[in-house]
Amino acid sequence: MPPTPEILHVTPPVGWEQAVADGEYRGDTLAAEGFLHCCSPGQLAGVVSRYFRGRIGLVVVRIDPEKLKPPLRWEAPPGSGEAFPHVYGPLNLDAVVEVVPLEEALRLRQNG
Repeated sequence: MPPTPEILHVTPPVGWEQAVADGEYRGDTLAAEGFLHCCSPGQLAGVVSRYFRGRIGLVVVRIDPEKLKPPLRWEAPPGSGEAFPHVYGPLNLDAVVEVVPLEEALRLRQNG
């Protein structure tokens, strides 16, 4: 998978607020699955449609992969031919470019 200038992670705002308080982001899946689910900008609309349909108030964490401290692996889920970025450890906050409302991130992807 060629490098992407950024990867994205969708989360409820309370999850991000906790990360700011803790100094790192662990999300809901790190303990259970061993990694944080992310996507490329081009995958965002599909991810939202599949996994976050009907949810409101979510935010998108924009991440600079070059600044990640934990390993980043592009992996295809079973039964899928499409690879997604997985972050194998707590997200260091200095790798975060910005956090934007989901609706804004989707608008930017449609117009960009």
